[in-house]
Amino acid sequence: MEGSSNVHSQKRQRTENETRMGKLLDLDVLDCPVCFEPLTIPTFQCDDGHLVCRFCIVKVSNKCPGPACNLPIGNNQCSAIERILNSVFVLCRNADLGCKERFSYGQVSSHEKEECNFSLCSCPKLECKYTGSYNSIYDHFIGSHINNMSMKFIFCFVLGDFAIDAKINIDDKNLVIWEPMEKLFFVVQCFRERLGVYVTVRSISQSTTPELRKFSYSLSYSVDGHTLTYESPEVKKLLDVSSHSPEESFMFVPNSLFRGEMFEMKVGIKKLNQE
Repeated sequence: MEGSSNVHSQKRQRTENETRMGKLLDLDVLDCPVCFEPLTIPTFQCDDGHLVCRFCIVKVSNKCPGPACNLPIGNNQCSAIERILNSVFVLCRNADLGCKERFSYGQVSSHEKEECNFSLCSCPKLECKYTGSYNSIYDHFIGSHINNMSMKFIFCFVLGDFAIDAKINIDDKNLVIWEPMEKLFFVVQCFRERLGVYVTVRSISQSTTPELRKFSYSLSYSVDGHTLTYESPEVKKLLDVSSHSPEESFMFVPNSLFRGEMFEMKVGIKKLNQE
């Protein structure tokens, strides 16, 4: 017993005093099986060990997405995977473009989408795979897609504000609004979930681009004498059109107030005063 105790003590001391290195051959094992984005903390597991990220819990209605598995998921976090996420460090995907930052795997996606000065924007048309700088994205969209868009809006700001009547098929999910004077993109997004529809407005741009103005937005939806309104203090900037239902800054329309497949609402966007 004494020998066993000494071995355990030596192992614990080695673990505390040394940083051991390893190599993970396939980082895909740390991606969510639903959205294929890097897992983040918290990560949830069912009783059989299948995983899902915190963004996709609502998307799968708290039912495990694992093969032939229908167990509930969302109550138990996977501490083992979370420890690995905090221990695996990778270079930013924009390293070839000049970024020198290094992050734990669970944080790199947030850095690339919200902080990295070298990140590229994606075309707001869902089926298009084009990526580039913010300015090149605008020119690409106008040159390649504007004549083929079945629904589009062209507008100019009046005293810094504008409001439009927007109509979107819920199955299309996205409606692109573009402004030619300052070369701006806004995307109205609708996400149908089990209890209703989430609606939000995002701007396609780099969050670190200082010359781009900041905006707030408002949404208004009326049906059968009921009116829902929402005002957001700021339009969030994204590098690409999100596939996740928003966790913040959205209007929620319950199923009881939703009619048909066409979603009609008023969208207002206002420039924020900047110092």
